[in-house]
Amino acid sequence: MKAAASWQEIKTLCDDAVRFKTASICVPPCYVKPIYNKYGDTLNICTVIGFPLGYSITAVKVLEAERAVFSGANEVDMVINIADVKNANFDFILEEIKLVKKTCSEKILKVIVETCYLTEDEKIRLCEIVTLAGADFIKTSTGFGTAGAALADVELFKKHIGPTVKIKAAGGIKTREDLEAFIMAGAERIGASSAVKLLCGGDASGY
Repeated sequence: MKAAASWQEIKTLCDDAVRFKTASICVPPCYVKPIYNKYGDTLNICTVIGFPLGYSITAVKVLEAERAVFSGANEVDMVINIADVKNANFDFILEEIKLVKKTCSEKILKVIVETCYLTEDEKIRLCEIVTLAGADFIKTSTGFGTAGAALADVELFKKHIGPTVKIKAAGGIKTREDLEAFIMAGAERIGASSAVKLLCGGDASGY
């Protein structure tokens, strides 16, 4: 959603998600409770913590995850701190993901690694870390980086993640052909702000 999304825009998103039976809706944390109060369990609610840069300290990410689940979120997307990757603080990243996953318990945890800033070796290392940490998904992008999902990254993830980890491709997916290509490459979820347009067979390149 846009940074300035109104409640009416959020309701439209939710109504479309119910109509098209999308896997989930991803919304700002402040909207999780109002959505749950209105729609209950008819929607799978997701929110993002440490968004959009992943710079929050671990204690804040854990608290954000705790409050999101308490408010009605069934899924939590966490953004890792890219600075930790660049400084090779991989043990710290592993422990942070473990703590957030423990907080989420049985709820789904997706780890956003922001592929546009990573080398191939870093992507492979993060596949290993996300697997070891017990997260449910590795996710390509926030949509706020310099680039979104790339087929090559999904293919790389598919080779290096563990059997319990799924892939979500997000960011820059604008056509039905793109959507299908990412699924064929191994993505089990697609994140697209123009999902309704794509589901209706349109081209969202102007969005």
